[in-house]
Amino acid sequence: MKLHVIELGAQDIENNVGALSSILAESVNGGAAVSFMAPLSEQDAARYWSNDVLQEIVAGRRMLFAGVLDGQVVGTVQLVTAMPPNQSHRCEIAKMIVHPHFRRLGIGRLLMTQALDHARKLDKTLVTLDTRSGDVAQPLYAGLGFEVAGKIPDYAWNPDGRALHATTYMFRRI
Repeated sequence: MKLHVIELGAQDIENNVGALSSILAESVNGGAAVSFMAPLSEQDAARYWSNDVLQEIVAGRRMLFAGVLDGQVVGTVQLVTAMPPNQSHRCEIAKMIVHPHFRRLGIGRLLMTQALDHARKLDKTLVTLDTRSGDVAQPLYAGLGFEVAGKIPDYAWNPDGRALHATTYMFRRI
């Protein structure tokens, strides 16, 4: 099993849009709370990667990292670097997603470690994120040194639209 993380540029997104779309659609349709509602088609997921994320990467406002297992893209994390002028010291983690078939293999930890390393290289001193309260990723973030800043009730709908969930804001100084 060969696992590594790469940064994806614009051309890489286009070349891997199928895998990226599968990761997002399968995760959302499996209950992942990452700002999308189920059912999410791979076509709608592809539009997200090809339009929204691609534009942000080309503009230099975010970075996209992919977890690659035996040559296959199986997970992603985004590092949002464009912040307001008075927050130039920080960045945000977004859309840390691992395909449901490849979870519990250390991919999420490796993705997060890579994102944190890049934040350091950019001279960021604070990294923030939010996650559905009680989500399976929350202990991973805590294990990587993220602390809870607060919790907001009824923050967003679960992907199935049946209930609202709370979100937990977390931060880590680096």
